[in-house]
Amino acid sequence: MSVLIKADQVAKSYGSTQALKPSSFAIEEGRILGLIGPNGAGKTTALKAILGLTPFEGSLEVLGFNPYRQRAELMKDVCFIADVAILPRWIKVSQALDFVETVHPRFHREKAMAFLEKTEISLNKKVKQLSKGMVVQLHLALVMAIDARLLVLDEPTLGLDILFRKSFYESLLNDYFDEKRTIIITTHQVEEIENLLTDLMFIQHGKIVLHASMEAVADRYSEVMVTAEMREQGLAMSPIHTREVFGRHVMLFEDVPQEKLSALGELRVPSVADLFVGKMQGVSA
Repeated sequence: MSVLIKADQVAKSYGSTQALKPSSFAIEEGRILGLIGPNGAGKTTALKAILGLTPFEGSLEVLGFNPYRQRAELMKDVCFIADVAILPRWIKVSQALDFVETVHPRFHREKAMAFLEKTEISLNKKVKQLSKGMVVQLHLALVMAIDARLLVLDEPTLGLDILFRKSFYESLLNDYFDEKRTIIITTHQVEEIENLLTDLMFIQHGKIVLHASMEAVADRYSEVMVTAEMREQGLAMSPIHTREVFGRHVMLFEDVPQEKLSALGELRVPSVADLFVGKMQGVSA
């Protein structure tokens, strides 16, 4: 697969604050990357650099372009959905379709209409008359109708109920994603997207602390439910994180052979949320 995004020592500072520390990574096409980090970790700064919304230090190529210097060319192949409504509240749904059709050469109106037909959104309704869930559905309809290679979703389902969130991600997978498209998702609801992801990137204090495929994560990290009598043996194997659940110790291990760990108790692949908590421990600013 070809590399869609290539970063070499990319960094960004705001005055004396280093929002993104020098980072190098590559993202291939046809992947769904979860960019996970707490508030203020550097996620938004990284996305702004990728989208050409801020200058940066180092080298960054997105679809072969320098995103900041060649943003107009880049955005022909990139779509973005943020956690805030960016459509004017006075505009009608039909007018939004007209506008995007006018400004974007790769917009296919019939695809947008096909998606909207699956919703309760009326073409004569104004954006201010739509619920937040409907506004997200309208955004998604507009985006999915654009033949773009990169889709960036920044907390796209923030504030929506679970039914809208589930419908959103199902539509994303079934009606949009294919092996030629790449999706970057940031969200705090990691448990809802982990089954969609092909790759993970954890960021904290502007530093990337993990970047791996989900297959590599499953091979590299193991979580063990350790019985009380095996606690000392488990601690001697240097878990990267330990927590207590119902009187038993759950230990997270990195790069320890499963054959050695199986003697301690029940083995499982950690969830993205548990892995995130474990990796964040001890990450200094």
